[in-house]
This record gives sequence, structure tokens and C-alpha cells, in this order.
Amino acid sequence: MGSDLPTGTVTFLFTDIEGSTKLLHELGVEEYAKALGEHRRVLREAFDRHGGTEIDTQGDSFFVAFPTAPGALKAVREAQEALSLGRIRVRMGIHTGTPFVDEGQYVGVDVHRAARIAACGHGGQVLISASTAALTGTEGLRDLGEHRLKDLSAPERIYQLGDHEFPRLKTLYQTNLPIPATPFLGRESEVGEVVRLVQREDVRLVTLTGPGGTGKTRLALQAAGAAADAYPEGVWWVPLAPVRDPSLVGAAIARTFGGNVGAAEHIADKRMLLLLDNFEHLINAASEVADLLARCPRLDILATSRSPLRVSGEWDYKVQPLEEAEAAELFVQRALAVRHDFEGDGVVKEICRRLDHLPLAVELAAARVRLLPAEELLERLDRRLPLLKTGTRDAPERQRTLRATIEWSYELLTPEERELFAHLAVFVGGFTLQAGEVVCNADLDSLEALIEHSLVRRWQSGRLGMLETIREFAEELLDASGEREAIRRRHAEHYLEIAESANLSLESLAHGPQRHDLVLPEEHNLRAAIGWAVGNDVELALRLLVALENFWVTHDPSEGARWFETALVRADDVDIRLKASAFRDYGGTVDMAGDTEKAATLYETSRRLFEQVGDESGTATGIF
Repeated sequence: MGSDLPTGTVTFLFTDIEGSTKLLHELGVEEYAKALGEHRRVLREAFDRHGGTEIDTQGDSFFVAFPTAPGALKAVREAQEALSLGRIRVRMGIHTGTPFVDEGQYVGVDVHRAARIAACGHGGQVLISASTAALTGTEGLRDLGEHRLKDLSAPERIYQLGDHEFPRLKTLYQTNLPIPATPFLGRESEVGEVVRLVQREDVRLVTLTGPGGTGKTRLALQAAGAAADAYPEGVWWVPLAPVRDPSLVGAAIARTFGGNVGAAEHIADKRMLLLLDNFEHLINAASEVADLLARCPRLDILATSRSPLRVSGEWDYKVQPLEEAEAAELFVQRALAVRHDFEGDGVVKEICRRLDHLPLAVELAAARVRLLPAEELLERLDRRLPLLKTGTRDAPERQRTLRATIEWSYELLTPEERELFAHLAVFVGGFTLQAGEVVCNADLDSLEALIEHSLVRRWQSGRLGMLETIREFAEELLDASGEREAIRRRHAEHYLEIAESANLSLESLAHGPQRHDLVLPEEHNLRAAIGWAVGNDVELALRLLVALENFWVTHDPSEGARWFETALVRADDVDIRLKASAFRDYGGTVDMAGDTEKAATLYETSRRLFEQVGDESGTATGIF
């Protein structure tokens, strides 16, 4: 069949029967078999008349490829008209693209996109992608607007054939799930397993576990999207990788909803799914997760972590490497993205096997085909696999494989790119292009090279960042470089400038409106800057803390109080006026946290210090 497949620009059609199980019970086995046979005859005749090639048939569904978009549209019009008088209701999805053909099979995103479009429709409904509509014209089509499909791709404009009324499409709505930079491939069975687990009445917490690089986050995002229909109050993603303090997990969850109350108070009895992503370094906060489940009876939680949370009722789902065919498809798609004429030369499966089919390792290797033919890529992997033996003996084997892959990718960088890669590890929770330029002297060419090598990513928001596994490797390089303290100082000084420009301190009220929007995207970098400064330059730390006065008061007074307390015990030689402001703001955070007696003592200390330097204005602000 492979030689007969339409190539070039191909239009894909997926069909299936809505409510087939229910219809089987209503008609009985014999009548249903007759209806199913008639349905197949009608569809196949329509497909054949307009040049359709049947790629696959499973149960009551068809996968068909057409050489032209108008031919596909004519076929589905005729098929739906012929089926309109019967009991069987068929939903159809059509999408046009330029797929890759490998070993007689279509490979690529366009096949998945057509399937996703069909899956969000209803019986009797024909849905058409924007790419197909552009080739057929929109006459006779109804524009249903943009929809986020459950493959978490960017919004897709979808059209409907005809003007019939149907229920709302089965697409994502109440969610903040991020749109990944690359499409999700494979793992169909795992997605189904995780969705079924999450939706079981006796399972409230499912944790996807495994070493870094196995694709836990991508699998969790895909499963969360697929499960969305069961959660009318939404599916919400809480990225925990930048959070370093277990006591801040609850605040991170609450901020996801943008409200002024705690997470449990906001969720209450809502039917909701939370995706807690990258929990492994916050295991001490696992009791908070258990408490949240106890207080919110209709909440389900899906977590990703390198180790289980070990709380009552947790279901530990171990994420395995990709299957051979899935890994090969992933490699081909990522390779085509950087080199459009890529050909696997028969070695792609062997490359993936040498990489243990780990998704991140496969992606890093595929990025190299920009420079290396596949055969040479395989040879280089052969020479570097012995590096696995240099890893720590108690590390899991796949983790050591991943480390070797990152090291290998790092070795292909120029000296300038290697230096920048190590320096960028100073950022926590991502960074802006300007921050990279100021703190790390990043030039556009080197930064673009790191992005092309899949070591740095550009997120949907426009910010840049590293996957945490890669950042950990880069951080080791930074620590060993001899430049760690200089880079961390520049990092802290840069974020001090941002904090002071936000006008969040009492002293800056006259400088302009408060700009929380400047500091909120950088809160993890600000915490990292404060953490370094407390141990290395306490005056800088106090300037940061005072500059963020209103941030602490409005977001988490207790956290602010902890930072002030830690810094002030080291502040013997700090400028008195700065120390006075710090004690005043320390009192404000303690006051907001509910300890008015301690706050009064701190305010009095602040007043005396301002009085000592003759600052009448400061003395006045120290009296509350």
C-alpha cells in the first residue's frame, strides 16, 4: 500500500460512530451488524468515487487519505447525505498537510491533527481545519472560531460543513494548560491509562514518576487535556520547578487561580483537576497536598515527580521510555523541523535505541541533524556512550544516559556558547532576552544557537528558559567555572534594578504607580537573588527586601517576614537608614501575618534608628 499513498499535500479524513455501544444495545447484535455493514459500504463507495485511499479501519472508524481537499469534502458530503436517514451517526474530521512517509506509513503532526479534530465533534458533524478550508473555500462552511484541541497545540480555527446545530465542541475551555513548543507524539495508550486512573472514583491523586527526561510533564499535560470534559470547573497547571521553599507550595497553587483566598477556600467543592508539575524537590510539602484533598472532596490531583509523594491514597504511575516506533517518529519530526530534507538513512531506530528511547535524549540528538548526517550522528553516539560509566554509581541507568546525552550536546557547542550555557543557569523560572544580555552578556547568535541545540527554549509567553534537568547540568558547570559569584552578583544587581523600578516601597511612592506586573513574572529570580545576597552581600539583600515591601504585604507576609528576619541578624554593619527601613517593613509583614505585639516592637526599633540619623520623615513612617 505504501507506493499507492498520496504524497505531497494530502488531506486526511478520520471518522467514527458516536454512541456505538449504546446503539448496539438498542438494536441488538444482528441489526447493529447490518447497520454497521451498510455504513461501511456507503463510506467506502463515497471515498472511492473521489480518490480516497483507505489507510486504516478499526472497529467502526476509518482513516482515509485524499490527494485533494475538494475531493475529500465531496466525499464526506455524499457520505453524510446517504447516512442521514439511518440510525448511525458518524462524526468526521478533515485536515490538510504535507506528511512524511516512512516505510509505507504516514508520520507526523498532520495525521494527529486530523484525528484530534474528528474527536472533538459530534455524530453527524463534519469538522474541517483552516488549512483544508483555505483550499476548498468557505462557501457552505460555518466558522466555529478558534479552539484549543486536546493535543495542547496552538488554537486551531475550525469550520463545520453545513448549518446544523450541534453541542459545544469537545475542546479545552477552563484551563491554563500551556501550549508546548512542539506537538505531542505517541503515548496514546499511556494517555488513556492516566486519564482512566485520574477519573476513577477511588483514586484522588496520581503521580507520574521517573527520572528526568522521560517525558513526565508532556504526558501529564496531554492526559490533563484529554480528561478536561470530566472537570466542569477546569483543569489547572501549577509549575513547581521554580519554587524552592516547600512552604510556598500552597501559595503557588492559590496564585494559579488569581484570587485572594487560599487554595482550599477557592476550590471548596468544585469539580476540578490540578496538575502539580515537578514536585520532587518539594517532597516536604506532600502533607499540604493530602490536606488539600481532604478539604476539597471533588478535587483530583495529577502530579509529576522523580519520586512518589508518599501520601495516603496516592497512585504511583511509572513513566517508561517511548516505544521504538514512537521514539523514531519523534526523532524524525524534530529532525525535519531543523532540516526539511532530512532522511533517516535507516539508522533512526538504532539512534533511538542507543538513547534508550528517552524523549529528551531523542530531541537533543535530533537537533544535531542540522550539522551531522544520521550515520555520523550514530557514530558520535557510539563514541560517547562510555561516558555513562563516569556517572555516579547509584544513579539510575537512564538518568546516566540522559546526562551523557546532555554532555554530548554541550561538547558540540563553541567555547562562547558553552560559557553562555553555564552562565544562564543562574536564572530560575526563566528569563527575558534583556536579562540574558545584562547578566550573562548573551549575544543573539550564541543564544539562538543554544535554542537550536534544544538546550534553551523559548516558551509561549516569549520568555526563555531551560528544562530543569538541563539547568541542573548547566548549574554544575557554573559552580565549577570560577565565575559563579560574579554571575550571581550581576544577577542580584539586575533584579534589584527591576524591584526598585516597580515602586513597591514606601520610599518610592512619589516615583509613579506601583508595578506588580514587573516583579510577578520574576518572583523566582528575585527569591534566588535574595537568597544569594543574604549570604554574600546583606546590604544588597536588604535593598531588595525593602524594594519589594508591597509585594510581601500583598502576596505572602509570612515569607517576607522570614526573609527580613534572616537578613537582619547579619546586618550589624549596614547603613542605619536602610536598616531602619528594613525593620519598619519587617514590622509590616509581621503585622499583616497577625503578630501585632511583635510588630509593635519592630516598629519601635525602626523609629529609634530613623531618629538616630535625624530622619524625621522616616521617624514618622516608623510610627504605626
